[in-house]
Amino acid sequence: MNRQAPFNQENMMKRVAALAALLIAAGVTSACAVYVPDPAPVAVKPQGGVGNGFCPPGQGKKGNC
Repeated sequence: MNRQAPFNQENMMKRVAALAALLIAAGVTSACAVYVPDPAPVAVKPQGGVGNGFCPPGQGKKGNC
């Protein structure tokens, strides 16, 4: 019977290296962030003032429109 011990030096080094690689990969990928640009602002037609056909209540009497 040619059986290896479950915790020999070479086997243990391979396990430690695999665990270290797994921890490094998990640490690198966990710090990722995705930034999505904000949607374009909605253009709203301005209200009030001269020339746009809308005069807020009370402003016509003051002569502002």
